[in-house]
Amino acid sequence: MESDPAAEGPPVQHKTDSAGAPDETHKLDSERGKMHAQIHAQMHAQVAAAQVHDVLSLLLVFRFLNALCVRTFFQPDEYFQALEPAWSIAFGGNSGAWLTWEWQHQLRSSLHPAIFGLAYKAVDEVMSFLHLFPPFRAFILVALPGALQSVFAALGDFYTWKLAMDIYGRESNAPWAALWVTVFNPWQWYCSTRTFSNSLETALTIAGLCYWPWEMLAGAQANKTAPFQQRGRVTSLRISLVLAAIAVLLRPTNLLIWLVILGFSLARLMLTGESPLPKSTVWALFREIVLCGTAVLGISLISDRLYFGFWTFPPYKWLYFNISQSLAVFYGHMPWHYYLSQGIPLLTTTFLPFTIVGIYKAASSSPSSNLSALQPNILRTLAFTTLAMLVALSLISHKEVRFIYPLLPILHILAAPYIAAFFTKPSGGATTTTTRPAASTSSSRSSRVTLRHKLTLAYILSLNLLLAGYLSLFHQAAPISVLSFLRSEFERIHPDALALGSTDLSTTSTTTPKKKKEEELFALFLTPCHSTPWRSHLVYPALRARALTCEPPLHTAPGSVERRAYLDEADRFYLQDDAGVYGVEFLAEEMWPNLLGGEGKGKGKGEEMPRYIIGFEGIEPVLQAFFEEGPTKGMGVKLRRVWSAWNGVFNDDWRRRGRLVVWDTGVYGDSYKERIEVEGEEGKGRVVDEL
Repeated sequence: MESDPAAEGPPVQHKTDSAGAPDETHKLDSERGKMHAQIHAQMHAQVAAAQVHDVLSLLLVFRFLNALCVRTFFQPDEYFQALEPAWSIAFGGNSGAWLTWEWQHQLRSSLHPAIFGLAYKAVDEVMSFLHLFPPFRAFILVALPGALQSVFAALGDFYTWKLAMDIYGRESNAPWAALWVTVFNPWQWYCSTRTFSNSLETALTIAGLCYWPWEMLAGAQANKTAPFQQRGRVTSLRISLVLAAIAVLLRPTNLLIWLVILGFSLARLMLTGESPLPKSTVWALFREIVLCGTAVLGISLISDRLYFGFWTFPPYKWLYFNISQSLAVFYGHMPWHYYLSQGIPLLTTTFLPFTIVGIYKAASSSPSSNLSALQPNILRTLAFTTLAMLVALSLISHKEVRFIYPLLPILHILAAPYIAAFFTKPSGGATTTTTRPAASTSSSRSSRVTLRHKLTLAYILSLNLLLAGYLSLFHQAAPISVLSFLRSEFERIHPDALALGSTDLSTTSTTTPKKKKEEELFALFLTPCHSTPWRSHLVYPALRARALTCEPPLHTAPGSVERRAYLDEADRFYLQDDAGVYGVEFLAEEMWPNLLGGEGKGKGKGEEMPRYIIGFEGIEPVLQAFFEEGPTKGMGVKLRRVWSAWNGVFNDDWRRRGRLVVWDTGVYGDSYKERIEVEGEEGKGRVVDEL
């Protein structure tokens, strides 16, 4: 919107008569100018508010569609560190939720799953009141977490744009570049709507940074009034601190980000070359840190007390087990350069060159005490926050890209001005090369630019869309779709066992059901542990299932011989001998030992014969060798493929390569084979299509 000359022009000069009274004509002109300026400011505020509303609304719709399109499996923490405890919160201890060892030893805060647990409970109560059909209720509950997470993802995108707007100015193209990079980033599409604690942590972090009082980094001449004496700034600081405290409770490593931000804010002398902050400002800052931190900590303690049944402090347990007991190494050891060589490139993909330039330019900029020094000082702080986080996390043996996910919005903001400068130019044709993003001015408006390097931009966007589409729809999609198949089969075979609440039926693999019709073990997963979601997708408590486990060696000392020799259940199943054979010995000695003694179905752990066995196609020779060629031949097990699905082009784990397959053991009535015979050629055609 163009500025009105009356609002920006020089002040009106007032002529006076000999008596010193103001000239009426000029006085009227001055009042008209002021009124015009007020109207212009009001209109500008209304346009800005409408723009903010439109951006947020579009992002909410976009991320909701994003959540619906993500139909692949990525990491088990998405389900076992969020949705399984959430399911337990909503439907009780007998609901069949799989609570891993972290929850048994209080390593995780209950705040994150409580969000989804409350949503599960509220939505299920509404559906129960409406007497909706159980399969439809199950479908809604499966889709609910992604829909809820899409709101957090959209807010993270929104605050990325808003912080960029605050840094670069409303009339700069950089904020819009940051927004478009966020929207077209394949990693964001792939992960932002997943229910990782890292995804919520990322949204909380960028929102907290947006509310942070960055004016503390401005020059002394810009801070004639203490920052927290300005209207609304204390409230903004409190919001920032509350969001930061929640993020730290979810992921204790998030504390590194805020320590760097706080350190640079307090060390304004290094950034501006001026006198340090007033004592009143420092006192107010620490007062609010204590108050907000204590309030959030109190809420967390109460939540954990209600969930675990006793007082506990998960961040301490997390540090104890992962650092003192060195259990993090049990889940993988990566080289020191992992985040530099793989982490940042995976996060930024095609925008990596602009990200490197943005970090370098911001980090190498010189501190200034000028009135306009706030922008470079903020960028410099964000750059050093990124570098400090990367260095600190590189010292930890176990590394995952998700651990540096909260840095991604910062990287988008740092790269945004260089992306805008590369792909746009003033509409008049002139281009300007700068070593630092220029502050916004009235002569550089976002509406006065045109695109350039269009072919390069088209290639980049096309590649990003292809990556996002493949990863979200095809790469490791089978672990999700197989659960839909099992759930639909259970609905067909047991239509009277579709209750969603707590029941007397035990759904764990360690106890035996009491009623005859409840003895069926519906599914056995012979896959690497946590290869599929669990109760959040199986839904029904009566759908009993068992899977190979991978509990860490909590009973062993760090560095001991016992820990080095420890093999979990999944490792023992896939342990190969010198001839490359695996699995048969495990099945005979641990899964069905009583079959070899001719006692039929056993009564102990893992000795029940399931209706369906699920595994990747590489284990088919193992199953055939055990059931058809070994001592168990003639026990009535006739394996038959009833479902299979492609699982992507590649997989770095040889155990997960190939199609995911469901085999019917044939030991129960109303089997898939019998259904085909009843349904005739039509049913046979459906099976062929599924295979």
